[in-house]
Amino acid sequence: MKLLKERILNDGQTIGTDIVKVDSFLNHQIDVNLMDAIGKEFYEKFNNEGITKILTIEASGIAIGMAAARYFQTPVVFAKKTESKNLDKEVYTSEVFSFTKNKTYQVRVSKRYINPGDKVLIVDDFLANGKACQGLIEIIQEAKASVCGIGIVIEKGFQPGGAEIREQGYKLESLAIIDDIQEGNIKFRG
Repeated sequence: MKLLKERILNDGQTIGTDIVKVDSFLNHQIDVNLMDAIGKEFYEKFNNEGITKILTIEASGIAIGMAAARYFQTPVVFAKKTESKNLDKEVYTSEVFSFTKNKTYQVRVSKRYINPGDKVLIVDDFLANGKACQGLIEIIQEAKASVCGIGIVIEKGFQPGGAEIREQGYKLESLAIIDDIQEGNIKFRG
C-alpha cells in the first residue's frame, strides 16, 4: 500500500534494527483518513471470504478493526488483555506474548461474540513473531469458527511470524512488509 509506506518513511521512526515507531499516525495518534484507506484495502483483499466477524486485540487493533468493519458491515470483537468485573464469565482465552512490551498476556473474548460457524478476519497493527495472531487463531478454533483471513498493517518480514502463519496455510495479507532496518533506513519488500 503506497500511501502507508510513504507515511512510514516520512513520519515513522526507527529504534535500533527491530522497532518502527508509527505512533504519530497509526497507534497513538490516528490519521483517520489513512485508517479509512487501510480498512478499504483490507475489504478489497478479503471481501470474497464471507467475513461475519472481525477479531483483533486491544488496544491498537481496535481502530483498524473498526475501519475494516465499516466496509464489511460486520461487528468488531476485540480480545481483552485484562480481567474486569463486567466481562462475561464464559470466555475463550489464550496466552499472547507481546514483542514490543516483552510481556505475556492472557487475552479473553466472551463466548457470546464468536460463534460456531463464524467466518473471522483477524486484523492487527503489527506482525513480528506472530504470537498475537496465534493467540487469536486459538480463540477462533476454540469457538469452532473459521479463520478466513489475517490482515496486518505492518509486518516485520525479518522476524518469523509471517512465514510461520503462511506455512500453516492461512491467507495473510500485510499492507507493508519491512524486510530490513539499518541505520535508520527502512527497506520494504516488493
